[in-house]
Amino acid sequence: MRALRLIKEEHLELGEADDPPPPKASEVQVRVRAIALNHIDLFGLRGMAFAKRTLPLVVGVECSATVEKLGGAVSGFREGENVVVYPGVFCGTCKPCKAGRENLCENVGGIMGFHVDGMARDRLVVPASRLVRVPSLVSPTDAACTTVTFATVQHMLFDNAKLVRGETILVHAGGSGIGTAAIRMAKLVGARVITTVGSADKMAKAKALGADHVINYREDRFEGAVRKITGKRGVDVVFEHVGPDTWAGSLLSLKRGGRLVTCGSTSGISAETNLYTIFQQQLRIIGSFGSTVQNCKDSLQKMAAGMKPVIDQVIKLEDFPTAIERLRNRDVFGKIVARLD
Repeated sequence: MRALRLIKEEHLELGEADDPPPPKASEVQVRVRAIALNHIDLFGLRGMAFAKRTLPLVVGVECSATVEKLGGAVSGFREGENVVVYPGVFCGTCKPCKAGRENLCENVGGIMGFHVDGMARDRLVVPASRLVRVPSLVSPTDAACTTVTFATVQHMLFDNAKLVRGETILVHAGGSGIGTAAIRMAKLVGARVITTVGSADKMAKAKALGADHVINYREDRFEGAVRKITGKRGVDVVFEHVGPDTWAGSLLSLKRGGRLVTCGSTSGISAETNLYTIFQQQLRIIGSFGSTVQNCKDSLQKMAAGMKPVIDQVIKLEDFPTAIERLRNRDVFGKIVARLD
């Protein structure tokens, strides 16, 4: 079979690999249908794994697949049905796992495609507990955007930020994969959405997605624009995943008692913070990492009900390195998905 491996930093190579061994009793063999590209793939290429790993490493963190073989003790799945693979190698036995909070696993074995071999290969074998069934109305291309994209946003907005109808949210990088999903999910619950993008073309696309106000951060200071839009009140929630480039302005964009939820830091890992602003304005800063299996199920139900991911481009697996460069240059609106079939 084929596998796309990271050989050394910044060097990907598509080559042949051995087929996986037969699934054990509680495992399932799946055929990978599509891989969605994410910034975590870019971080992995740069060597920013934040934990020990061994190269070469099969990349790919987010995928959809079709069940091919079932282990003898597996029930609840059947051959030929479509699934997504949860990328976190959780133990299933610790207190957070038993509570359905797999992204807080106390014995996590890493993230597929980042710390251990990932999904950019024709076939793989995984525990059945890490598979989520895909509704029949959801295509493999859309389903590939479940675990790292839609489910991350689901976890951020509703488990953590507790966004509700009538609130105002600032979504940074509204043209990114999670940014486009956040716009749609926030609008679905009746929130007012302000978003930032970096070009006139993306402004029009973000507006078409349903954003109420779109700010070109290359032309205007977004925190000033937010204050003007909200009548100097500020927003209830900031959806943050950019980091140092937007951090100070994000805090200034919040109303008194507002919530900032962050899942990433694409512009760096360190940012100065005015602590006086935090305690005087009674702000809440919430870290959010990944998603739970239930978040994945909820996200797939939203897709089945008509909320589709924004797909920028569908590519072949061999075009993955070129597409990563587009992601690096932020030359995308939505998701890039590699089809393997």
